[in-house]
Amino acid sequence: MRMYQVDAFTDRLFSGNPAAVLILEGWLSDDLMLAIARENNLAETAFAKARPDGEWDLRWFAPAHEVDFCGHATLATAHVLLTYAKADAPLVFHTHVGELRVSRAQHGYRLDIPRLAPETLDALPEEIAGAFETPPVHIFRNFENIFADLGSADAVRNFVPDLAAIALLGPVGLVVTGQEAESAKAHFVSRYFAPGAGIPEDPVTGSIHATLVPYWAKRLGCDKLLAYQASARGGWLVCELTKDRVFLSGNAVTFMEAEISIPNAA
Repeated sequence: MRMYQVDAFTDRLFSGNPAAVLILEGWLSDDLMLAIARENNLAETAFAKARPDGEWDLRWFAPAHEVDFCGHATLATAHVLLTYAKADAPLVFHTHVGELRVSRAQHGYRLDIPRLAPETLDALPEEIAGAFETPPVHIFRNFENIFADLGSADAVRNFVPDLAAIALLGPVGLVVTGQEAESAKAHFVSRYFAPGAGIPEDPVTGSIHATLVPYWAKRLGCDKLLAYQASARGGWLVCELTKDRVFLSGNAVTFMEAEISIPNAA
């Protein structure tokens, strides 16, 4: 079976966020898809299947379990379909979080995802209450992650995560974010940790920006933002907020095409 590995939210190899992509004629079993994701040991492995109407069903698996929402693996899947399967843009993906769309853009692809409003928290979950040397400026969440505004981009870059504590959140991840200096290129930066899902630190995460973009758009008073995810690999996201949606623009490059072995029983 053919599998691709794609670096998403970057225009050069060995940066951005790698995802594996498999285009299926029919679904494999959940156990087998999870086993493939564990074997890949990437943040996400995406599985896409064509629908009769020309649209696509899309599922994502982390090494620990299936996930409900993944932006970078959606971008990677679109790159594979548009580059190798000669699919037509825009692409429509049916997922656990509804329809996601990807179109071509001047410098890569434009990803259309739902806007997930930040839900204010009065206190941090007790599992990570001691994970911060200085209390965050703001804390909030969405359905799958806790967010902490540390007040500055430098605080985000210097943050040392207590991965054992964060892992106690189970499948819930922790996002730290902060405003960049006025002279900097980005408006805000972030980092994302999800050790409970088998992802110690994710390099570049599209899905967290469904909530980060509305948060920072309100804080900064603008609906067009440039974001940087300050992981070791790093990645840039051009962001735009509308009433119901968030648009993320970025590129993707193929690192590998491979034939993988599937047990005969599958």
